[in-house]
Amino acid sequence: MVPAARVIPSVLAQIIRPAPLCAEKVEFAWRASVGPAVARVTAARLTDQGVLVVTAQDAQWRREVERSLGIIRSRLDTLLGPDVIIQVEIYCHG
Repeated sequence: MVPAARVIPSVLAQIIRPAPLCAEKVEFAWRASVGPAVARVTAARLTDQGVLVVTAQDAQWRREVERSLGIIRSRLDTLLGPDVIIQVEIYCHG
């Protein structure tokens, strides 16, 4: 038996990836990729040029996103497609 934690991301990607790219899809993929704690203190949007602009609540959360960017990017690429995000820029409010 395959654990659900291994199956769900693949099934989710099969459902999400073919959907048209829109702000809501990017926001959903961001929340799914970073988890609820980071999603509460960050926001992400994708520009027409493929730049994912992430805004964190403060410098500490910006550092956390930067530190975890490899795994976050991998998850986003799985959900959105490998060629959707060209670059990531991370800013903070504070």
